Amino acid sequence: MSPELVLGLAKNTIETTLFLSFPILAVGLIVGIVVALFQALTQMHEMTLTFVPKIIAVLLSLLFLFPWMMQKMIFYAEQLFVNLPVYAH
Repeated sequence: MSPELVLGLAKNTIETTLFLSFPILAVGLIVGIVVALFQALTQMHEMTLTFVPKIIAVLLSLLFLFPWMMQKMIFYAEQLFVNLPVYAH
């Protein structure tokens, strides 16, 4: 394997990982900001109020986005297997 091939494979892996994780992280960030704003406005600082809405939002977004995420992961795995002779050369 040439260094360019290894770098290309690593780049594709990192891009795919970031592409799949970004929507879930964005949902957690948005819900976290909304909860923090609510806590600042009401001056109610309960620890469970911070975690429970984020956990629920992330789980719901995972349920909603799971088919899309699986489709992207299957495509990436298929490309790895198709290009396996190139990697082995």
